[in-house]
Amino acid sequence: MIISDDLDKLLTILPSFVRKPIDLHQYRADLIEIVMDLGKRPEARFPNGPEYLSYKIISWHDLDYCIKRVGHFSGDNRAGIEKTLHRISCIKNRQGNIIGLTCRVGRAILGTINLVRDMLEDGQSILLLGKPGVGKTTAIREIARILADEMEKRVVVIDTSNEIAGDGDIPHPAIGRARRMQVSRPELQHQAMIEAVENHMPEVIIIDEIGTELESLAARTIAERGVQLVGTAHGNYLNSLIKNPILSDLVGGIQYVTLGDDEAKRRGTQKSILERKAAPAFDVAIEIHSQNYWIVHEKVSETVDQILQGHQIYVQRRVIDFRGIINIQSEKVQLELNTDTNVNTTENHFKLQENNTKSLSSMHNSFIMPMNDIVHQKHTIPASVLSVYIYGINFKKVQDIATNFQIPINLCKKLSQANTILTLQSYIQDNSKLKYIARIKRLTIYTIHKSNLHQIRRALKRIFYIKSTKILKWSKLYEHKTLQELKILNEVKYAIEKVAISKKKPVELLPQNSSYRTMQIQIIKFFKLKSRSFGQEPLRRLRIYPNIN
Repeated sequence: MIISDDLDKLLTILPSFVRKPIDLHQYRADLIEIVMDLGKRPEARFPNGPEYLSYKIISWHDLDYCIKRVGHFSGDNRAGIEKTLHRISCIKNRQGNIIGLTCRVGRAILGTINLVRDMLEDGQSILLLGKPGVGKTTAIREIARILADEMEKRVVVIDTSNEIAGDGDIPHPAIGRARRMQVSRPELQHQAMIEAVENHMPEVIIIDEIGTELESLAARTIAERGVQLVGTAHGNYLNSLIKNPILSDLVGGIQYVTLGDDEAKRRGTQKSILERKAAPAFDVAIEIHSQNYWIVHEKVSETVDQILQGHQIYVQRRVIDFRGIINIQSEKVQLELNTDTNVNTTENHFKLQENNTKSLSSMHNSFIMPMNDIVHQKHTIPASVLSVYIYGINFKKVQDIATNFQIPINLCKKLSQANTILTLQSYIQDNSKLKYIARIKRLTIYTIHKSNLHQIRRALKRIFYIKSTKILKWSKLYEHKTLQELKILNEVKYAIEKVAISKKKPVELLPQNSSYRTMQIQIIKFFKLKSRSFGQEPLRRLRIYPNIN
């Protein structure tokens, strides 16, 4: 991986008391940006955190010194240094005077897109997602060079802020033979996109920071004309883009569809559901989580459909190690439209600290963890005796959720095999027969208001969370314990089961010395509950807090 940053050209615009500390800094090559605010000390930001560069305060004279040495600030308050990739952004006061500068280091990194090079050869439109500063612009710059130079395609870069190809009339060599169209004002980017297609016959159009509805519509228009698109947008995950009303058209957009009563019951869903309304403008979506870790959605249309239907999807996780070797793994993921988090079903997100794991390793094999932290784990979760009868809810959907989170419950289709019932509240209200059978067989009925992923998941968690604690084999915990330790174990067990879990209320334990409190804390952590110590010795005690979902 080859890096070119032209850092010396950026340092020449800075005052000497800001420039010299950076010249001598041991992490000079990793510099991210320099911040200069009126009345504050200058600050340099590195991957490890920010550092002050001087005790001297930034004055009007210092800001004016920098402003005179950079290009013109455009409508988005950005400027550049000619023939470099550096970005100078300003902060203005109410009178329009510049009172702050952010000098972002621009780097051309050759080899940054080796992770997805194979997809460029397929000619598919690619959308890069990621939080600010993760490297989207750097990647898109390298993509432009490879498509233009190595694949010899007609590439046009829509460079609104001169961030892709640098400031000045001559574009930076980092984009190779690709042509660059500058945009006079940021709000006119969508017009430049259409103009590029109509006037310059491109095979590929590169767009950075698609952020408005007009730009989304322009991207769709370009895609419909058969031009390959490569663009970036802010957003950590694909499902966050689907929820964005402005940018959802990039992945096909979503709309409400009303089903008939019979169809809704057959699917086990509400009558109003979400569906994709059009073909997406991009064929492939890539989530950039770090420079060496990318998640690839190979078929955006299928992925969006599966997310809207609540199904599990398969994505590619591409990682490049320190030796430059690319590892590609397929992983199963449950993306939910009504939450901001992704549940990764191939990684162990629930990890006990090493010391806790060792100290609790003597506990029995069927000790089951609290349900609000259970995801697909590398550790084997023992089978449970819980059998749940699903009534009026899509069986396949419930089964997918149980499989995804590895909730060890048995979903049965016959009421005679069940010891628990899960149904919709509207279905059980007037169903006297089901109520009678449940009362005779002493079955617990759990109800949910709506048949959506969120409520089904919470119900399954609740069923397993409460029931599982009743079948724990606590006898294993009593081995090789003194009477006092057994008494403490019983107290913690009773407090967690009867108060913290069942009633969702905080509970205080009896005062204990530090060694006994340590044992209590280990068990509380094993249940993934939180606790705090109160009081003074020898009356210091623990308070257990429930998990509120």
